[in-house]
Amino acid sequence: MIKLLLVFNTKAAFYFEPMLIRLNNEVPQSKETNRIVEILKQGGVIIYPTDTVYALGGDITSSKAVERICQLKQIKPEKSNFSFVCSNLSHLSEYAKPIPNSIFRIMKKALPGPYTFILEANTKVPKLLKQNKKTVGIRVPNNSICHEIVKALGNPLISTSLHDNSDDILEYFSDPEVIHQHYETKVDAVIDGGHGNIYPSTILDASSGEIIILREGLGSLDILN
Repeated sequence: MIKLLLVFNTKAAFYFEPMLIRLNNEVPQSKETNRIVEILKQGGVIIYPTDTVYALGGDITSSKAVERICQLKQIKPEKSNFSFVCSNLSHLSEYAKPIPNSIFRIMKKALPGPYTFILEANTKVPKLLKQNKKTVGIRVPNNSICHEIVKALGNPLISTSLHDNSDDILEYFSDPEVIHQHYETKVDAVIDGGHGNIYPSTILDASSGEIIILREGLGSLDILN
């Protein structure tokens, strides 16, 4: 059983009472997932678990959510390093240009898993995100909570890792209770999926048609062999 703690911001345009929800990892409760999706569709921002670190997420089609996440991270959309978190690879053609079969085979081997693939963006990428960017990061985390949220939403989450910017050393939040303390008045829902990892995803740039390792994270590089 996985515990989910949903902490809702009472200052948001919509209101839910804070609640503690236990969700069976193998048989997700659609009622609770639908409540999270309702928040996302109204431009809400959530903090949720992935197969690596906790992340900030919003509906990719909501400019309001993108702007709020940027404010929280104190970054500009055109200078952000957002990922599109998908439930599977079916969204590739919606946001990325066609990729070589060799790259697709590696992605199928790696995903779902702790990897971010940088691909060449197509014209369907929301303008607010693209602007001067020519690439898009694709994630398919191996995490059932994340999977069910994205699947129920019907389109990817716009997402970025949750970490502490207050120190010179980059530290990722892993304790849901600490996350709650920091963000309970800033986001609309905090989803407690247990302690997260302290290591981010491995980032592989495939935008040129070949794999370039940008960051070694939790994902093994054995998939490239």
